[in-house]
Amino acid sequence: MNITVLDDYTDLVRTLACVSTLREHPLTVYTDCERNLDVLADRLKDTDVLVLLRERMRVSAELITRLPRLKMITLNGPYPHVDVDACTARGILVCSEHARTSYATAELTWGLIIAAMRDIPRQMMRLKNGQWQNRTGMGLRGRTLGIYGYGRIGKQVAGYGKAFGMAVLVWSRENARAQAQSDGYEVAATREALFDEADVLSVHVRLLPETRGLVTAADLARMKPTAVFVNTSRAELVAGGALVAALHAGRPGAAAVDVYENEPMTNANDPLLQLDNVVATPHLGYMEHDQMENYFSDQFRRVLAYAMGKPYGVVNPAALDVKR
Repeated sequence: MNITVLDDYTDLVRTLACVSTLREHPLTVYTDCERNLDVLADRLKDTDVLVLLRERMRVSAELITRLPRLKMITLNGPYPHVDVDACTARGILVCSEHARTSYATAELTWGLIIAAMRDIPRQMMRLKNGQWQNRTGMGLRGRTLGIYGYGRIGKQVAGYGKAFGMAVLVWSRENARAQAQSDGYEVAATREALFDEADVLSVHVRLLPETRGLVTAADLARMKPTAVFVNTSRAELVAGGALVAALHAGRPGAAAVDVYENEPMTNANDPLLQLDNVVATPHLGYMEHDQMENYFSDQFRRVLAYAMGKPYGVVNPAALDVKR
């Protein structure tokens, strides 16, 4: 089988130990970000199995119809960017399972929080430019960490906050709020109270049609002028333009972000990146070597199982009945 990996921006896949498991199958890895339909169709015309790196590329019905050899798409986690119905109609299996807990994302979240609270990026640049400190940052102990979304990553971030001596305040779905209370954390009296009271507010919610634009301009306007808003989940969870406007208005006082509506973000003049009160990283959350070794090990095991006629993690089993 011809296996293709797309959008491996850092050319990491070829260095992973798990690649050796595919020794009997040709593997092609693309490291650029190609979105032109004609170019993609040409690149993938001989592909049997497409391995996606989370939601980096949209697999549309139009693209699928131009890939006559494609038999399987595999990834971990949600798949809103894949037209599953179009795949099913053409007998293409889409295989996915719940992603493992991303400790790497939780750790990066804390890197961003500390960087923003202590103004590390700006002070670092001053030092490199021959200037000394000019601003006093804020510590974490005794302050309130707001967690919006108490899932696997939210739980990890809450635990790290407790280790830093912060009061942890949670808002999430009803069953997750009950779990947070059981875990010893305080639940906000209301959703609005979370934004009112948090000194650091970190969002950990899955992007779904019903969560798009979940955080509104009114929510951000509730935050303290000293507060930091953190997003390592998905940019689209925040209403379009709301975060930039809120930062200009001074509530919250700063933001730390790892995700953008258009990725890869290569526009240095983007309004968000122009703000001095923003710490920004290029979607590094889950991009950590051990995390990627686990991620691709999962994908390649599914590929080999398919090759042996024993596919698993199939999200569109009806595709198995389609004659190709």
